[in-house]
Amino acid sequence: MYTAESISKILKGELLQQTGHPEIEHILLDSRKLLVAETSLFIPLVSDRRNAHQYIDDLYKKGVSNFVVSEPVQTGLYPNANIILVKNTLQALHALVAWHRQHFNIPVIGITGSNGKTIVKEWIYQLLEKDNNIVRSPKSYNSQIGVPLSVWQMKPENDLAIFEAGISQPGEMVNLEKIIRPTIGIFTNIGEAHNEGFLNIRQKVNEKLVLFTRSDVLIYCKDYLALNECVNNFHNLVGKREIDNALQLLTWSRKTDADLRVISVDKNENHTRIDALYKQEPVFIRIPFVDEGSIENAIHCWALMLYLGKAHETIQERMDHLGNIAMRLEMKQGINNCSIINDSYNSDLGSLAIALEFLQQQRQHPTRTVILSDILQSGKSEGSLYEEVAGMLQSKGINKLIGIGKNISREKKSFGAVKSEFYASTEEFLQQVNMADFQNESILVKGARVFQFERIGKLLEQKAHQTILEINLTALAQNVKAYQSILKPGTKLMAMVKAFAYGSGSFEIANLLQFHGIDYLAVAYADEGVELRRAGITLPIMVMNPEPSSFDAILQWNLEPEMYSMHLLEMFEESVRYANKSNYPVHIKLDTGMHRLGFEQQDLPALALRLNAEGLFRVQSIFSHLAASEDPSKDDFTKMQFDRFQKMSTALQQQLGYPVIRHIANSAAIQRHPQMQLDMVRLGIGMYGVDSAHTLQDKLRHVSTLKTTVAQLKRIPKGDTVGYGASWKAEVPSLIATVRIGYADGYMRALGNGKGKMLIRNKLAPVAGVIAMDMLMLDVTNIPDVAEGDEVIVFGEGLPVEDLAKWAGTIPYEILTGISQRVKRVYFQE
Repeated sequence: MYTAESISKILKGELLQQTGHPEIEHILLDSRKLLVAETSLFIPLVSDRRNAHQYIDDLYKKGVSNFVVSEPVQTGLYPNANIILVKNTLQALHALVAWHRQHFNIPVIGITGSNGKTIVKEWIYQLLEKDNNIVRSPKSYNSQIGVPLSVWQMKPENDLAIFEAGISQPGEMVNLEKIIRPTIGIFTNIGEAHNEGFLNIRQKVNEKLVLFTRSDVLIYCKDYLALNECVNNFHNLVGKREIDNALQLLTWSRKTDADLRVISVDKNENHTRIDALYKQEPVFIRIPFVDEGSIENAIHCWALMLYLGKAHETIQERMDHLGNIAMRLEMKQGINNCSIINDSYNSDLGSLAIALEFLQQQRQHPTRTVILSDILQSGKSEGSLYEEVAGMLQSKGINKLIGIGKNISREKKSFGAVKSEFYASTEEFLQQVNMADFQNESILVKGARVFQFERIGKLLEQKAHQTILEINLTALAQNVKAYQSILKPGTKLMAMVKAFAYGSGSFEIANLLQFHGIDYLAVAYADEGVELRRAGITLPIMVMNPEPSSFDAILQWNLEPEMYSMHLLEMFEESVRYANKSNYPVHIKLDTGMHRLGFEQQDLPALALRLNAEGLFRVQSIFSHLAASEDPSKDDFTKMQFDRFQKMSTALQQQLGYPVIRHIANSAAIQRHPQMQLDMVRLGIGMYGVDSAHTLQDKLRHVSTLKTTVAQLKRIPKGDTVGYGASWKAEVPSLIATVRIGYADGYMRALGNGKGKMLIRNKLAPVAGVIAMDMLMLDVTNIPDVAEGDEVIVFGEGLPVEDLAKWAGTIPYEILTGISQRVKRVYFQE
């Protein structure tokens, strides 16, 4: 068990304050990822751009009581905290986890290389999970921060560990070796990825080999000549260790003699058979992949399984069932019937060749497109480099190239044989491209990390799912006009597009609202506003839940935060001052009785002084939130809130000395309480056709239709049960339709066992059994002519979302905002 006292001794730090001995289980480096406050140790890291010590106060208020710091802390502010002072928090992190690692005497597999680390790690896990209790790196946690977070996961119940390690400059692997201390090493390959911090490939190889200084065995491919040479030199050096701890080399090759000598590689439509000799005995495996990258990764895994002494039959059976890993080089369904291969992590000739081969295999579309960034640190002249790239594209039958970067743009003449276009930067591409131009293509997105091609991938990728949410933009525009028609002259309209625009999409909805002259948009969090800005939305955007970590983005993208407490205002004040801005627009939230967020009456004098000081802020609006405006039985409470708001907002505005927009009316109040419209109203769920006040039902149209399809039909006899738990029983011989939607799509489990219903062939079919993650069953016994593939309406025309909410015992807001992002959104205009 770790405590602040024991960790202080491990780190040789100074225990500035000790107030208890809580058990420490979790290391917290990012304040936004807090899970369990009571057992977390916050280690604030310091970089050139950010000092995480600023989040100590916030985390302490959230219940964190253990801190390792490298700056003086006013202990009196945190009376219940254990605080350890060290010289460097990153070094302290490494030292703590290295000490933790020393207490495990189990096999530890360490993986490094230029490409394939994560896939090899995940495939080893797939191959060995039946035999071992495995701890492994999550995702691609292989950096100076990711590795210690991975190794800290080691627990007494683990009997095998798999960690990957990556470095970007000399000297880094020394730290990671102390933390991982692998007993088994795998060096996947060597290429030019992340070459910028090294003099040459040999220096990079030698730096990576440091990971295996104390390993028992190193597995690698002899066919990489620089790697093979460096490994042999490294082996001679570490071979001077005691003879019983000498490093063993386990090699494989497709070209020359090796411990695992690959004799043949035979590819068919979707499988590859690999034959080899191991200790002069013939062996083979079959894998469900045909691309070169997968073949290489699989052979590394094969060599490991042989070293571990696994039976050939076991290896063959498990290799044949290796699954896709959604990491690095991966293919996803894209927009406009495209397939997207996203490899936006590195760009070098070796990995480009592998990716192009994978692209060449895709025959589902008539066009193959490559979006390619500058290739950095290749060691070649630009002319010869891009002539070679052009030859690779031509040989693989690439139809179109989109080059992004100044270097590749300068060499556009090299690509004369391929239809091509060029952009100086990713930002320029995103600003100028029309995504509708991509149609029926296989698209490889291949870029160096610095180009942030993941932004391109996010725009091109579309999740594949037969469950779709249709958004009728014409109906939405009509609903907006219906509300605008009952506004008093001069009253502005703010549209709520938070929570992914109530499940309907963000910038697609915002574009329409901007076109129809909405005055303001409101989002919940800054990242939603940033997305709108990047999509070309120029309307003023209020951020209703600004977080200190988002202040930089708010200022950068000209978003307008809601201020609801003096503490938040003071923190934002620091950011505005640091950014050298003045008269920055903010919105003031008043608490008039809902008691969620907002300033109260007694706060107003101090608030006015703060807002007027230094000229940092310009109040754009003062507002509050009605708690029950749709309920006639609560009209007295609603009137009390409004009267309180009138008094408070008037007093604050007088102290500010300039006119300010005031607003309190939500969708229900716009119609039910027209005297509350004031300077602006906030239109939310009413925009989507849901009238909680039941006053505009004849004027509003439902905007969203959630639909899916019948996957399978089954006839079952009387007395048979359906679904998990066998909770639904057929009273008569029944016809059961399995449809492609479940709780992972947002269809609530509360709707199971007959509570929920769906429309098939314009008739209601009740849910049979409980809701599963991806599927549910309907009783369609009394609906004639139902067939597999039939359309099923979950809600929409003929089945209002209000009905679903009523059946589930909730409100339409929850139904709409709960629709999963994996459900494809389709927008259309009538």
